[in-house]
Amino acid sequence: MSGSLNRPVRRRAFVLGGAAAAGTAALAGPLATAASAAAFGWSDDGSNYVVDTGASLVFKVSKTNGDLTSLVYMGTEYQGYGGKNSHVESGLGTSTVTIAQSGTTILISVAYGTLKHYYAARSGDNNVYLWTNKADTSVSATRYIVRVKAGLFLNDEPDSYTYAPTAIESADVFAKSDGQTRSKHYAKRRVIDYSAIGWTTGSVGLYIVRSNHEKASGGPFYRSLLRHQSTDGGGLYEILYYGENQTEAERFGLQGPYVIAFTDGGTPSSSLYPGTLTTAWADSLGISGYVAASGRGKVAGVGISGRDTAYAYTVGLADSAAQYWGPARSSDGYFSIGGVLPGTYTLTVFKGELAVHTASVTVTAGATTTLNTIAIASSNDPANATAIWRIGTWDGTPAGFKNADLMTYAHPSDVRAAAWTGNVVIGGGSETASFPAYIWKDVNSGLLVYFKLTAAQAAAAHTLRIGVTTAYANGRPQVTVNSWVSAIPSPPTQPSTRSLTVGSYRGNNNTFTYSVPASAWLTDTSQYNVLKIDVVSGSGTTSYLSAGTSVDALDLLA
Repeated sequence: MSGSLNRPVRRRAFVLGGAAAAGTAALAGPLATAASAAAFGWSDDGSNYVVDTGASLVFKVSKTNGDLTSLVYMGTEYQGYGGKNSHVESGLGTSTVTIAQSGTTILISVAYGTLKHYYAARSGDNNVYLWTNKADTSVSATRYIVRVKAGLFLNDEPDSYTYAPTAIESADVFAKSDGQTRSKHYAKRRVIDYSAIGWTTGSVGLYIVRSNHEKASGGPFYRSLLRHQSTDGGGLYEILYYGENQTEAERFGLQGPYVIAFTDGGTPSSSLYPGTLTTAWADSLGISGYVAASGRGKVAGVGISGRDTAYAYTVGLADSAAQYWGPARSSDGYFSIGGVLPGTYTLTVFKGELAVHTASVTVTAGATTTLNTIAIASSNDPANATAIWRIGTWDGTPAGFKNADLMTYAHPSDVRAAAWTGNVVIGGGSETASFPAYIWKDVNSGLLVYFKLTAAQAAAAHTLRIGVTTAYANGRPQVTVNSWVSAIPSPPTQPSTRSLTVGSYRGNNNTFTYSVPASAWLTDTSQYNVLKIDVVSGSGTTSYLSAGTSVDALDLLA
């Protein structure tokens, strides 16, 4: 792209916090501003570039390493805990940092080897806009963390540390004295579920508005760190690639904008949300890797047939360079995904989180690729198969199983978790709610399912299916039916890091199938057949870090 900020800039003098001190009246809308504001501009205090937005926000960026060293809103300093600044990763180290102003926009550029990072401010706007361009693996992961001083936003939410934690796993999962668990990993939300994450006092809100994640990895259902609090303060995260329970290879290139936003207590304006955030003012700033709206395309589908309307459907686009997604309309499956970089993508239709259709689609700049009605083949949805019995629902998640919801914001040892053991009798009406969402080799392996068959059913071979959403340490199910024992299945490809204990069941969905011969069944139809499910693996350690797996559904086909 062309254009850059290159006009001479006159430095403006200011008093730190002066913009906030100029007035305290807040607007009725979600973005708070001062009643009268200081002049928009920037100065150099020797160690930092200091930007006054001309509203209620003054922030500083280190000239040495590009850290955000100060964040003063309405006269209060929010930046910093434990002597640490806000920054990419845990700080980049010595970098080349420059600043330029063009009219109502100020851009600070940070160069650290092949990584480029940017901060932008707009006149009268209490937001800091950020972009990060990671070109290769020279920086281990990609995140930005806003470090917030202690005592400004008190909370004890499921995705936070507690103030007197006892570590129960590694150095990042903790138990309170009442037995409840907390971790910064317990985000609870998938990427598709949130647009902004932060805190509010009721009169002041501080949020990170996430980017569209086009250069992130993991798709719409990925879960990762969002925020945490401790005795030292709090952190808000924009995670682009973290390396924990990642299902895709890392993508490289420019990601953003994501936004540090101050409000008058409410969530940020919807105009800042991904998909609606427009930054045409950034088109000519010279940001490395920036592609304006005119260089992007759209994919739209008139509908999706063959859906189960009891479920939400999502359409995703992905290739090695970018990812996008959008909801399918519940009435007819219509979808529209805009702002897509040119390229050829794999289009995936998800029922819940289960892929039920894939195709290839090409996107060109400035054009809309329109697709005719997508027909989901009946065989692509495992729920369409006729079953003698079924536990759970085929939606790519452990939803409905025992402890499933809790596990997105708690450790399996949490006092609120029901017992992970427990067998199931088919026909009792509570099979799914009684069956554990997760099975571990060292915790509850050997779960039993009791069921009866008719004489005709017992005279035939049947296929048993167990669907899983992820596995830790190559854990996979081996089954025994009465006296018949299955072979040990090969482990599917799954993330190698922790998952089940850090709030994530999202891995690679996989269905294990077992051909059970007629000779395995009991011929006495009054007796219960017994299915035993063991988790097998030569990896893992003990307890909840032993080999384990998350269950999507299991059934015996007619």
